[in-house]
Amino acid sequence: QVQLVESGGDSVQAGGSLTLSCAASAYHRRYCMAWFRQAPGKERERVATVYSFGGSPVYAGSVEGRFTISQDNAKNTLYLQMNSLKPEDTAMYYCAFSFGTCRTLALYFRHWGQGTQVTVSS
Repeated sequence: QVQLVESGGDSVQAGGSLTLSCAASAYHRRYCMAWFRQAPGKERERVATVYSFGGSPVYAGSVEGRFTISQDNAKNTLYLQMNSLKPEDTAMYYCAFSFGTCRTLALYFRHWGQGTQVTVSS
C-alpha cells in the first residue's frame, strides 16, 4: 500500500500563503494524485488533481488561480502552493493517490494521508 504523509498546515491570516507537502512511498506509472479538503460538517471535496505523464492539473473553481499543484518526481513528493488564502479555505487537507485516471470523488482514491490542518483567519 502507498504511504502518504502530509505536512505544512498552519494557521495564517487571510491573504497569506502556505505550501503543503505530501511525501509518497512510491509512484505508479499510471496514477492520479490529488489534494482534498474537508471542513467540519462538510463533505470532503477535491481541491486539485494531477495525472502522471503529461496530464495537466485540474482545480476546483474555488481555488483556481490561487492554488498550484505540483510534483517532484525525484522526491516522490506532491505539493500544494496556496496563495491569497481565504477563511473559507479553512479545512483539513488530505493528499490522495489513485491508480489510473483522475476522478473528482474521494471514493475513487485508494490511498490517503493523515491530513494537515489549514486555518485561515479574517
